[in-house]
Amino acid sequence: MSKNDTSTVHSIKTRSDRLIQELNHDPYHTKLKLKEPTACPQCDAIYQEGRWRWGDTPADAHKTLCPACQRINDKVPAAFLTLSGDFLTQHKDEIMSLINNYAQHEKTEHLLKRLMDSEEQDGKLLITFTDPHLARGIGEALQKAYDGDLNYQYTKGEIMLRVSWSR
Repeated sequence: MSKNDTSTVHSIKTRSDRLIQELNHDPYHTKLKLKEPTACPQCDAIYQEGRWRWGDTPADAHKTLCPACQRINDKVPAAFLTLSGDFLTQHKDEIMSLINNYAQHEKTEHLLKRLMDSEEQDGKLLITFTDPHLARGIGEALQKAYDGDLNYQYTKGEIMLRVSWSR
């Protein structure tokens, strides 16, 4: 710098002792790229071009469980849908048909979105899913078809969703 230069020079130091916390930490999302092709031995999904899809399993495919099958085997849902009310008891078959059709359609397009299980508890129906978007979509479909009360509760980081619908 010259004598007449009045600018100030600041040095910026970064701290390397801080850990960056992920806001969305889902242990079932693949962090590393898998070797291609990789096939899920349980559902026959194929990992190619960076994503899971339906297709024919190549003979040379590596084997590993897809995230949806892993969740199903571990019994760790990403979303819960609780249905209740008198309307549910009167129209249960019709409501389940809507839910199953919606889930089947989503599974053909997005194979990691799956219905895991359903069970009745104290007059309520509890359905679990491998993906929160599927539970939300089904809740919205129920609301559109039958009205009623629809509520969502996301956990911190939005990795688990609880949806409730009643009428």
